[in-house]
Amino acid sequence: MELKNAVAVVTGANRGLGRQLAAQLIERGATVYAAARRPETVDLMGAIPLRLDVTDEESIRAAARIASDATLLINNAGVSTGARLLAGEPAAVRQEMDVNFFGPLAVTRAFAPVIEANGGGAVLNVLSVLSWMHPAGLGAYSAAKAAAWALTNASREELAPRGIAVSALHVGYMDTDMAAAVPADQKADPAEVAAQALDGIETGLPEILADETTRYVKSTLATAPNAA
Repeated sequence: MELKNAVAVVTGANRGLGRQLAAQLIERGATVYAAARRPETVDLMGAIPLRLDVTDEESIRAAARIASDATLLINNAGVSTGARLLAGEPAAVRQEMDVNFFGPLAVTRAFAPVIEANGGGAVLNVLSVLSWMHPAGLGAYSAAKAAAWALTNASREELAPRGIAVSALHVGYMDTDMAAAVPADQKADPAEVAAQALDGIETGLPEILADETTRYVKSTLATAPNAA
């Protein structure tokens, strides 16, 4: 997909990776709706602030009406509560699924007809190495990202006949607020990750693996899990 003159909607665009994606899209010549629950927090020159809460269906429908010229959707908004699946608070586990799985699903359902009506385009889902690796301490996040990986693969097949390509971005820790407690030498630069993601969209990659850890974990999926 050619990004110059594309019209992109980026969820969670007010900070972190989402802000980098929005900024680099503008640099590449795209029009960008920078979506956030609080659009007043979007401070990116050249972006169009857009109110969008991925857990609020009416908010999503309103955003799709406003961004009716969209040709690219980037489902970036996410949350990590650190909840375990068995010992964690059920509300926290549910929040992870609501934001990281049901949110992208609802936004994609709303924007797919918009993108199709505008001649086709693409969807990028920001996932994680934890789509495939599931540590107990991040059980809720891992489960939600694994579900979002399934969403990505199924929607790719469903949307292809409608002229919409679907890609997944998988990455480990990035230097963002979500990974603030992780040592700096273990985190990727979100600017570099964003550049890889946008290059992947332009070349039509179905999966974009943004770091060595992610590439290694993907390569081991056929192996049996370690016994406890």
